[in-house]
Amino acid sequence: MGQLIPLSLRVAFLNLQRNRRRSLLSVLIIAIAVFALTSAGGFGLYTYESLKESTARDTGHITISQPGYFEQDEEMPLENGLADADVISKALLSNKNIRGIQPRIEFNGLVSNGSKSTIFIGSGVNDREFDMKGPFLDVREGKTLSSVSSSRYDPSEPEVMLGVDLAKNLKVAVGDWVTLLATTSDGALNAFDFKVRGIYSTGVPELDKRQLYLHIQSAQELLSSEKVSTLSVFLFETKLTKNVQSWVDQTLSGLDLQQAVELTPWQERAFFYAKVKDLYDRIFGIMGAVMALVVFVALFNTMTMSVTERTREIGTLSALGTYPAEIVTGFVKESGLLAFIGAMVGGLLSALLTVLLMVVDVQMPPPPGRTDGYPLSIYFSFELLMYCSAGVVVICILAAWLSARKGVKKPITEALTYV
Repeated sequence: MGQLIPLSLRVAFLNLQRNRRRSLLSVLIIAIAVFALTSAGGFGLYTYESLKESTARDTGHITISQPGYFEQDEEMPLENGLADADVISKALLSNKNIRGIQPRIEFNGLVSNGSKSTIFIGSGVNDREFDMKGPFLDVREGKTLSSVSSSRYDPSEPEVMLGVDLAKNLKVAVGDWVTLLATTSDGALNAFDFKVRGIYSTGVPELDKRQLYLHIQSAQELLSSEKVSTLSVFLFETKLTKNVQSWVDQTLSGLDLQQAVELTPWQERAFFYAKVKDLYDRIFGIMGAVMALVVFVALFNTMTMSVTERTREIGTLSALGTYPAEIVTGFVKESGLLAFIGAMVGGLLSALLTVLLMVVDVQMPPPPGRTDGYPLSIYFSFELLMYCSAGVVVICILAAWLSARKGVKKPITEALTYV
């Protein structure tokens, strides 16, 4: 086994054992720095991935709408809606990467319990919306909207789901009836009675005070229109968004549609994701710079003391004909070995923390604007560990080179008599 390790590395390892306490302290400093960087970076990666998947699950990976739909306000409901929703859906479902296409109607109006009225923000969806998106709602009472094609669905009792604070404000429960009043696409007023099917929470107080869900067919009847606001394309994998978007664009260009359409990927609607990522990138950048400075100062001090203690040894090697570059290389290898050991220990600690958080439930406080916390998780990224390790090795080598270069410049006679 010893023959597989180069002699220079074995000599460097033996030199590190001359002062084991100092070497151990240097390894611990490096390990803590790598552990801190990989753990913080792992938390950032977890946050990025969670926000990315949350946004894509909420809005769809690709949103199909009329051009400028998200920039222009509608004077009348569904004025900027899609009239070819069924044609578009049938044409796109042939792609095996598309999990489903969900129509959606966004509108607002007044909701009343008979004695009290308040403003609502409504979303017309079909029953597959809740299966497609996964657990994006916390259903506090009742159930999600049932399938209109089910034999148990009663058309005479159209269903609605209310936000928890909206239901509390109206003092209604599951099974009670409410009246929705909205402006039709022609500008007239229309009202329908709905039976409360469920009460839910989004985790965002402002949405829970105003939001409600109802069947898309009910929304179309209420608004007197066959249009939908948008079509959300859901994929099996988020990383396929760009490729599928190109395919969707080509497919739709070959259809004879009544109006032009626009494709919006999830990234352009993920405002919160973009802001959080920018903030975290800057925080981790500052943290990395501070850790790099700490490691540099610690290793520079360690190697300077080592060079000073071995001044007579350096003089002896120089007298025997050893080139200064060879002496400096020896110290650089010692420093690199310290960095490698410390990085591996830090990476191991980070991996153990990742596993620990899978077993132990540690809850984070609710983020700003939300009422629900979330479990703390940290991703272990081998790529991130390699970047941190490479950075630490470079810093340690630089510190050793600066320290050793100064030591080998002493005249041989002065070095040999150094006490």
